[in-house]
Amino acid sequence: MIEKDGLGNKFQCDSAGTAAYHIGERADYRMRQFGLKRGYNLTSISRAFHPNSDFERFDYIIAMDRQNVRDLKSVARNENDRKKIHLMTDFSSNPNHDCVPDPYYGGDAGFELVLDILEDACEGLIARIK
Repeated sequence: MIEKDGLGNKFQCDSAGTAAYHIGERADYRMRQFGLKRGYNLTSISRAFHPNSDFERFDYIIAMDRQNVRDLKSVARNENDRKKIHLMTDFSSNPNHDCVPDPYYGGDAGFELVLDILEDACEGLIARIK
């Protein structure tokens, strides 16, 4: 979405997990499949969140659910770090979802829902940053 808006040279975006059990893996094949249907080529490899470098490098640290917010706040070094932490749905225009659900056990509809929520929230996030 950043590239689509012509903002690729202004934003740096990365993804990291708060747990280490998927480090080095690609996104779930179903998420890659549903992403491709919407024009997203999900090629990233999972990495762990690194508090020291990631809090320094990024202005926004965005979590998909409240447990991840708590996990991130627990490793924040100071109040400035804590202010950078947001819930993805904080940027959503749809009040029906208070977090991004885990789609992995919900079938195809779960992946479509996650993409719907993320597209909406990413539009809001980009608008906020602009």
